[in-house]
Amino acid sequence: MTLFPQNRRRVAITGIGAISPVGNTAADTWASLLAGRSGIGKISRFDPTGCPVQIAGEVKNFDPAASLPHPLYPRGSAGDAVTCILPPKDVKKFGRFTHLGIGAALEAYADSGLDAHRAAIAPERFAVNLGVGMGGLPETLAMYDTLKSGGYRRISAFYILQTAPNILAGQLAILLDLKGANMSVASACATSGHALGEAARSIQRGDADVVIAGGAEAVVTNLAIGAFAQMRALSTRNDDPERASRPYDKDRDGFVLAEGSVVFVLEELELAKKRGARIYAELSGYGATADAHHISMLAPGAEGSRRAMRLALGDAGISADQVGYVSAHATSTPGGDGEEAAAIAAVFADARDCLHVSGVKSMTGHLLGAAGAMGAFAAVRAIHDGLIPPTINLQEADSECAAFGLDFTPNKAVAKRVNYSLANSFGFGGTNASLVFSRV
Repeated sequence: MTLFPQNRRRVAITGIGAISPVGNTAADTWASLLAGRSGIGKISRFDPTGCPVQIAGEVKNFDPAASLPHPLYPRGSAGDAVTCILPPKDVKKFGRFTHLGIGAALEAYADSGLDAHRAAIAPERFAVNLGVGMGGLPETLAMYDTLKSGGYRRISAFYILQTAPNILAGQLAILLDLKGANMSVASACATSGHALGEAARSIQRGDADVVIAGGAEAVVTNLAIGAFAQMRALSTRNDDPERASRPYDKDRDGFVLAEGSVVFVLEELELAKKRGARIYAELSGYGATADAHHISMLAPGAEGSRRAMRLALGDAGISADQVGYVSAHATSTPGGDGEEAAAIAAVFADARDCLHVSGVKSMTGHLLGAAGAMGAFAAVRAIHDGLIPPTINLQEADSECAAFGLDFTPNKAVAKRVNYSLANSFGFGGTNASLVFSRV
């Protein structure tokens, strides 16, 4: 049984942008994932001396004022062109998560080809839903130091703009003349999964024709690393960073904090077809649930996660045995991986022999508010390209995970036609999001 009528509007994915620890474009990120390249290394954004965790997934060599490959004209040829991510004079106004998010969003918009068709789309029908999990933590720390050393008069007038989570969505709307609903989801590590799902809902309902959706995060700081370390959530494999994130492996010891942004253009399917757009996949199913069990641990057997996956499958109107790939949340934590594996095994109990599962956090680390979108990126590209990215560093699955008989796609990408894929993202507070993508 489906949750919504089958004659509802359908949602195509027509553009993708990514800035990640493994690549500063979607193409480079995807190439790295397929090659099994890790983006984890020694922390460079602060001096980690004395910290028990000294590794992270950092975005490298990113210039927030970099020129775009081609100018964009969202207001038509008579309007001002968007020629760079942010003008140099504006970079200091915004936080790093906004820098990364604007960069990925402009790439997705350019990739969609919509710029040449803006005259046919009213700005009021073009919406934004870009989530951020923790906001401008680096900027808060820096400004607090300024306050302590220099007093109130030294506080920057830009501080609020640097830290407020919704500024990313608002600034993108200003750049691209997007006058539809403008919002920022914040639901921990499920943030961008929810952003994509809710964006799809708005198109299905008829509230918007196009939505730019996804997430961004940039909190590689001494405070965030130290706090997660105090929770005993992070890997301490400081001497071997590229092998630190190892979902399902018997020697995993925690996740690796990372930063980045992944953004999609979601578009009403018939509109996309009419303009001859390249369609990567259809976002056809969405399920959102709460565990109502524990603030930082999955429910036993990942009960809420199971419901999210089943809701997403029902929403898409498909059965579990039609899914060829699950892009798992798979953080590399000792407890979480096993619980999610149990949930996947239960939902796909009759389809394990034809199912691949993988965790791209093994390469990127955990992007927190952008993690759901990164998982969706793998699921979408698997359909479009017929390639499934691996779970690297999986030398020997622990007995709990191995007992479920799932194929975790260890260490090497797999060529496979995928008609339907599913992406999971779960977060502190017991919040869950599952998305189903379909071949068009």
